[in-house]
Amino acid sequence: LALNPWDVVLCISGTIISCENAIVVVVIFYTPAFRAPMFLLIGSLATADLLAGVGLILHFAFVYFVPSEAVSLLTVGLLVTSFTASVSSLLTITIDRYLSLYNALTYYSERTVTRTYIMLILTWGASICYGLLPVVGWNCLKDLSACSVVRPLTKSHLILLSVSFFAVFAVMLQLYVQICRIVCRHAQQIAVQRHLLASSHYVTTRKGIATLAVILGTFASCWLPFAVYGLLGDYSSPALYTYATLLPATYNSVLNPVIYAFRNQEIQKVLWAVCCGCCSSALPFRSRSPSDV
Repeated sequence: LALNPWDVVLCISGTIISCENAIVVVVIFYTPAFRAPMFLLIGSLATADLLAGVGLILHFAFVYFVPSEAVSLLTVGLLVTSFTASVSSLLTITIDRYLSLYNALTYYSERTVTRTYIMLILTWGASICYGLLPVVGWNCLKDLSACSVVRPLTKSHLILLSVSFFAVFAVMLQLYVQICRIVCRHAQQIAVQRHLLASSHYVTTRKGIATLAVILGTFASCWLPFAVYGLLGDYSSPALYTYATLLPATYNSVLNPVIYAFRNQEIQKVLWAVCCGCCSSALPFRSRSPSDV
């Protein structure tokens, strides 16, 4: 096959995604202090994005060096699984942030840990099921007219993925509105008692809201073009449009480590310690609300 520049760019994006998220996964996995629910969810997001980056690299390698329909199905299945897990992990983090504000007094309990594991199981279980669909036969290799803008995914499969994206985004937006209401209520309480209580909690919550706003804006701008195009396009649509909408979607996995991990002060401490050669498994951490991550 003639080398497609778009495929090269996607492969480069996959390399950047893999390197960034590999750092996050290693830091969280090898630091005992990062066993709190919020870090488990960040680790899930980083793992999903890491697999997405690896999937982009493998897809490029197999298309141009080991062309095979079977291998193509496996790499596409890996990409569907990883990107679905990435989007779903964003939703679980949003839910966790909402609950940390709504149930602030009971958030740090065994119930939160159990809920976190349940969300992780559901996230990865659903993502793996989505990814296995083209592998077990729901593909358009034998009927090109059934193909979507992403071969070998069928049109109905991509519509299902796009609708799922809109559902996830709608839930995240609704939770964002609820969090804003909670913040306003906290602000009023603090304003009334400003001579008795410090405003540090409100500052922390406000910072979390700002972070969530960045997350929603980044999430929508990266994935919305591809989700809309997945609903409107079909196998006869120009490949240029597919690449032009799919590439921004990969940028979400590039930005996720920056938004969630590298901005976190605890993770920054570990990274600086590793860079300075003084890494310790017993680094002191202060308790932080997920809204401050």
